Amino acid sequence: MVPATLPAPAAKATPTIPTILALDLGTTTGWAIRNSRCRIVHGTADFRPSRFEGGGMRYLRFGKWLEQTLEITGGVDAVYYEAVRRHAGTDASHVFGGLLATLTAWCEEHGIPYSGVPVGTWKRHACGKGNASKDDVIAAMRARGFEPADDNEADAIAILLWTLETNGGMA
Repeated sequence: MVPATLPAPAAKATPTIPTILALDLGTTTGWAIRNSRCRIVHGTADFRPSRFEGGGMRYLRFGKWLEQTLEITGGVDAVYYEAVRRHAGTDASHVFGGLLATLTAWCEEHGIPYSGVPVGTWKRHACGKGNASKDDVIAAMRARGFEPADDNEADAIAILLWTLETNGGMA
């Protein structure tokens, strides 16, 4: 008689941790990423054109930066960016619009969901008031243990933390 064998235990599914990219779009773009190992990395990227470049070069370089970010991280599962509704200057609004167009086209091309986070929403979450100053945001991120180099990086970290702590606004 052959002894009965027990079925092999089912393999436990390893929960996947989504990689999330948060951006503060601008000539100096702040970025923050929570990777699949739950590590948060952050910094800034400068897309200022040199004096010998055409105006479209900043957007081409931004697209290349997005591709490199995708390659380095091994994949991006969602993108959240600061949804600015009003700019102080015309040039800033043009730069934001071009970067946003580049970002959303890139996300569509790669099938990555993306969402804008209103400024007052993430600032209220980070600082307790929707009209917090740049210095308030930097101080709030430092109080959370981060060392942003400037307000762009602090904004991106705050957007990422809002995303993680509110489940993208669903909590």
